[in-house]
Amino acid sequence: MKKSMGSPDNLKKTVWILENRFDLHLQWFAAEDEGRTEDPTERKIRKAREEGKVVKSGDITSSLVILCGLLALFVFSGSIIRIIADMMRYFITIAISETNNVFVGFGTAGNYLFRLISPVMMVCFLAAFLGNVVQVGFVFSIKPITPDFSKIALNLSRWIQKAFLSTEALFNFFKSVTKIAIIVLLAYISIKNEIPRLVNATKIPTLEAMLLVSGIAIRMMLGAAILMLVFAIPDYFFQRKQHRDSLKMSKHEIKEEFKETEGDPLLKSRLRQRMQEMLSLSMARQVPEADVVITNPTHFAVALKWDSQTMHAPTVVAKGQDNLAMRIREIAEDNDIPLVENKPLAKALYDNVELGSEISEEYWEVVSIVLAEVYRLGGKTAIGASASG
Repeated sequence: MKKSMGSPDNLKKTVWILENRFDLHLQWFAAEDEGRTEDPTERKIRKAREEGKVVKSGDITSSLVILCGLLALFVFSGSIIRIIADMMRYFITIAISETNNVFVGFGTAGNYLFRLISPVMMVCFLAAFLGNVVQVGFVFSIKPITPDFSKIALNLSRWIQKAFLSTEALFNFFKSVTKIAIIVLLAYISIKNEIPRLVNATKIPTLEAMLLVSGIAIRMMLGAAILMLVFAIPDYFFQRKQHRDSLKMSKHEIKEEFKETEGDPLLKSRLRQRMQEMLSLSMARQVPEADVVITNPTHFAVALKWDSQTMHAPTVVAKGQDNLAMRIREIAEDNDIPLVENKPLAKALYDNVELGSEISEEYWEVVSIVLAEVYRLGGKTAIGASASG
């Protein structure tokens, strides 16, 4: 009994032939962007834009160029006809002249040609420029035209996949088929309605026949351009999706970008630890010089120093929350600095007074009372305390 083509043995044999005889590894056909499941970050999008990778539909630009070019032909038709008539009279004149000059004829022909095509070319150029600006804005980058010799290496499987098997290839195929169908349908409708006049075209003057044929052609092209512009809108949204998919990132890439922009988390942790150490050393010097430490009692601690000779008001020399507050209290207890429990005052000073700054006037009265009591109990003179209140 014969084995079917889809049997496991035949499949294994086919794989062996592809990999060994034709040197085509099946991994070549694996998705290149496998693992890129995360939406691109703003930094990735901005970098791609700087490199000229933007969302753009070529159909919109080409449709605008055709549409505006046809309108320009219609607007400048009178001038174009006059220039053509003048050119024909000129060349007929120099053709029958005995003193004609070939070089002068070429120069004049170039002048007539420039006058004929320059208005339409300027309109088409402007339409192409505006079509791109409307889609992507003003972007200037030489990266897309910069030679990249690394792309010369042939990757046959990747090319086949992108050219024939990708979603973009299938979309472009159906888009091209739709364009052809539109043009054929418009041509059929336009010519069918004008068949009686076209049959009798041999019986009318040549100029009228030319105007008839050109009129049919322009109407057909104008209708095709309008319909192509309408169908270009879905293409723009498709290109937008493809562009965003091409910029998708893996989780590893997002982590690496975060390290570049925000800094390595391990390094930041070490910096925070170093800052805590420096702050602890500073507190170890500043807290013993304080006159009092206001506590919450466990969540906040604010160390105040007052010197009437050098200060306008008591100054916050150390402050902290939770573990840091506990450390301030420990240093204060080791150096016999009075601890005063006042929850509202401790919280207010911690939130509203910066380290190394003098307290604001709204706290003078209550702080002066605290300092006066501290000085009384400690046998010190509260010099300037009443003035600060």
